[in-house]
Amino acid sequence: MRTLISETEIDARVRELGATLTAEYADRPLTILGVLTGSIVLLADLIRATSTPLRVALIQAASYGGTRTSPGELSINNALVPDLKGRDVVILDDIFDTGNTMVGLYEAVKEFDPSSIKSAVLLWKTARTEVDLEPDYFGFKIPDEFVVGYGLDYNDEYRHLPFIGVMEDDDLQQVGENMSG
Repeated sequence: MRTLISETEIDARVRELGATLTAEYADRPLTILGVLTGSIVLLADLIRATSTPLRVALIQAASYGGTRTSPGELSINNALVPDLKGRDVVILDDIFDTGNTMVGLYEAVKEFDPSSIKSAVLLWKTARTEVDLEPDYFGFKIPDEFVVGYGLDYNDEYRHLPFIGVMEDDDLQQVGENMSG
C-alpha cells in the first residue's frame, strides 16, 4: 500500500477546516451531520478542531458495500437525525466520489427544514464527479484511485489507518485470500 496523504498532512488540514467552520458559524446554530461509517474519524477530529458551539448528529448512507470498489445504489437511513429545523447543517462525509451520495443526502436533509445546508468532505475525486454539486469544504483533491484509511475502508478493513493509502492490486488480492482462507 502506498501513502497518498500522511497523518501530518491530514491533521493540519482538519485543523484548517475547523478554523474555517469556527469563523463561518460563530454565533449560529451549527449541526455537523456525520455520514456513517466513513466519516467517524474525521468527525471526531473536526469537532475538536472547531471552537464554536455545535451539535453532532449522524446519518447513514451507503452506496459501497463489502468488496465493491465502485458505487452502487444509494440507501439512506435518517433514523438517527435529530430536529434540524432552523439550524445550519454541514453534512460531513469521508469522500466525494461521483457526488451522487451527497446529492441524495442534501435531499434527505432538506426534509428537516434546516436554515442552510453545506457539505464537507476529507477527499474529493474531481475526475469522477458526475453531479453539478461540489463540496463547500474539502480537505484534499485526489486522483481516481481506490483509497483507504482515516475512516475509509475496503470490506470493513483499514479504517484505523492514520493516513490515506492507495490500495494496490497486490493488496486487494491479499485481502481476498485472507477472506477465503
